Amino acid sequence: MRDPKRDFLASLFDAAVAAADPLKALQGNLPDPPKGRTVVIGAGKGAAQLAQAFEQLWPAPFEGVVVTRYGYAAPCRTIRVLEAAHPVPDAAGLEAAQALKDAVRGLGPDDLVIALICGGGSSLLPDPPDGLTLDDLQKLNEALLASGAPISVMNDIRKCFSGINGGRLAELAAPAQVCSLIVSDVPGDAPGEVASGPTVPGRPAPADVRAMIRARGIVLPDRCLAYLENAPRTASGRAPQVLTKIIASAALSLKAAADTAQARGVKPWILSDAIEGEARDVAQVHSAIALHAAKSGTPFAAPFVMLSGGETTVTLRHKGRGGRNSEFQLSLAIAVDGQAGISALAADTDGIDGSEDNAGAFVDGNTASRMRDAGINPVAFLGQNDAYSAFEATDDLFVTGPTGTNVNDFRALLIGDLPKG
Repeated sequence: MRDPKRDFLASLFDAAVAAADPLKALQGNLPDPPKGRTVVIGAGKGAAQLAQAFEQLWPAPFEGVVVTRYGYAAPCRTIRVLEAAHPVPDAAGLEAAQALKDAVRGLGPDDLVIALICGGGSSLLPDPPDGLTLDDLQKLNEALLASGAPISVMNDIRKCFSGINGGRLAELAAPAQVCSLIVSDVPGDAPGEVASGPTVPGRPAPADVRAMIRARGIVLPDRCLAYLENAPRTASGRAPQVLTKIIASAALSLKAAADTAQARGVKPWILSDAIEGEARDVAQVHSAIALHAAKSGTPFAAPFVMLSGGETTVTLRHKGRGGRNSEFQLSLAIAVDGQAGISALAADTDGIDGSEDNAGAFVDGNTASRMRDAGINPVAFLGQNDAYSAFEATDDLFVTGPTGTNVNDFRALLIGDLPKG
């Protein structure tokens, strides 16, 4: 039987994703065609869909190349779509990085580069500096992903180990104008943090990066640490002309979800679009608010839905299966165990939570009990970072497939019953 509460929560997710639709996001944000050439480049889990939408809208000749994650390609007539590995880079990513660099070389002041950038681009464009290899960057990414560091910290560190990120790709394109159209998947929507900012000038000094690493106890590979000791900070000397626009974000998507809830007679409350922190700890905060609301009717009387976005992190303690949204939900399931009147969905808006096939998972007050009935100890599985297996056992996984966009985490907690009718 279909669960009306799950259908409602899924409809809010659908509204959030639709608000970040590539065609809708690009309309009204494209620059005028230049006197010279138009070159399109792009990177991220939604880059192919952005390229596809661009081809429908651009009124003049163009050429280009974009890279996306394996399985995320979309057919384009003119723009070449490459695929590479995410979240740990591979040799195909090396080739893609070189293809984007080649595409922007040799341009003049009358030419225009349109950069279609979205989340996931950091690992899709590995470009190791002299002295380092792809293997070094793979180990670097594995260390960062396991560290539990915020995405802003991870991306600042990545900028020091790349010939593309931190605006270096824009420097290669100079003196051409670069228009960066960015779908933000980072808390606060800082353009230079999305995909580590390949076309957004600005990168931290190596000394500052070393301080970040020490402060958070991040264990980087020895070769990367040795490189960092002597890493240059200087730019190429070619000052890029860059126009940057955020064309879709978590804030806009949460507003769309809130409007959808309001139309169904459920009061929406957007807690924040920029929540960071350990996924299991963020779940404890959300559950505390939901439990208080269910018992006291404050801050709002039921029914209401609490919405939030941002990007949580997971410190890997064991090698279980699951991403940050599944881990959030397993922690939430334990916290609301036995409490009636709470239903929740947490999912990644790109359709893939971590490296599994689910976007996220559903939870209610009976989820933990159903896990125990299936022979799953939810507390033990949370300790093993194995949320996927726990939700798989109770058929609570939320599977959408790739959505073609990415504005990061989406969380919706429904308190109370849905209005009738």
